[in-house]
Amino acid sequence: MVNSNLGRAMRTVTELTRAGRIGDATAAIQRALRGEPQSGSTFPPAGRSSAEPALTDGSRPIGEEANGDVDRKPDLHRPTPAAGSLGNRVRRSLGEVIKALREARLLRPSPGPVPQPRQERAVPEGARFLTSQFTCPAGTRKYKLYLPLTRSAGAPPLIVMLHGCTQNPDDFAAGTRMNELAEESGFLVAYPEQPRTANPSSCWNWFQPRDQVRGAGEPSIIAGLTEAIVTEHGADPGRVFVAGLSAGGAMAANLGATYPDVFRAVGIHSGLAHGSATDVVSALAAMRGNHPPASDPAIPPAAGSIRTIIFHGTADQTVHPSNADRIAARLATGEARDQERGVAGGRSYTRTVIASGEHRSEIWLIEGGGHAWSGGSAKGSFADPAGPDASREMVRFFLSESGSSAHRSSESAFSE
Repeated sequence: MVNSNLGRAMRTVTELTRAGRIGDATAAIQRALRGEPQSGSTFPPAGRSSAEPALTDGSRPIGEEANGDVDRKPDLHRPTPAAGSLGNRVRRSLGEVIKALREARLLRPSPGPVPQPRQERAVPEGARFLTSQFTCPAGTRKYKLYLPLTRSAGAPPLIVMLHGCTQNPDDFAAGTRMNELAEESGFLVAYPEQPRTANPSSCWNWFQPRDQVRGAGEPSIIAGLTEAIVTEHGADPGRVFVAGLSAGGAMAANLGATYPDVFRAVGIHSGLAHGSATDVVSALAAMRGNHPPASDPAIPPAAGSIRTIIFHGTADQTVHPSNADRIAARLATGEARDQERGVAGGRSYTRTVIASGEHRSEIWLIEGGGHAWSGGSAKGSFADPAGPDASREMVRFFLSESGSSAHRSSESAFSE
């Protein structure tokens, strides 16, 4: 049935590809591979397709504008892609697109925890979990902001948390338990929300060129939102950090590369390095651990290295663990490394500290960990209760003045 449908769909897909409508062509392929009949019309209406194609983590292909971003305006400061660069990559051969779709297993759920029902956590009396909205020329995003009952002395730090695909702020807060840590240490926590109008699976569009540069796209929205919170709630601009999971982790990497003046350190859980992809095919390849040898001229390199803490499970079948090393390779060259092994939360881990000048970064590889937040709560989706507490370790790393390699785990760092 699949082969029959695919055969009948070939003419439609070929016509759409020749017309430059890559999104509609990909959707037609997906319908055929699922065994679904094609729509009656050879050419579906221009613009959004009825069956939105998705990456393994839910992202959209390059070349399709987000319905929810109708307020996006041209950015005169945004770099212009080199002629023949992006356009040629978007128009991949039909065979290459089909191969990418099959190899990425887009039609089957990714292995990992079954998402749990979204639950709002109880807010302690005196604390607040506010819902607000931010608008700038690049677009509009809602966000939730946790204001703890007890704040640290002086201007409090701020941690911006970027959820993964299919998640939302309440779900991500529940799974990471970051609000509970905010009560312990007195910092603020912001949770920007990616709507389905911007991405059908609520993924941050980390792989699109416009969302990997300064002054444009989603990095511009999140950085602006962050600065607005600092101003309105009196947070310390010198202690602002960003962390994320999966697509959120990849977007956190983009923010560290494009706004190092706003974010002092970055936490990336199961994510990808800035510049890992520029279209749907290269994004799928990067998620599988296959990376092109050269960077794209449409995406400027990072302005400089930024303190980064990385978590990745060795059994992650959605984003290959080699992406953790790729992120680390972008931090610095000729660095000194110090490694330790231990057990926390019932899982073995390897923690590598990278020293480069005054900066220290960390890589945590969790043995047997999947595509889920390590040491998280089962009350949220894509959160694994086993393993080191990624939230607590990120807070420790963020709030340390120099990113010191001093490690304070709840279990012996070298216990077997």
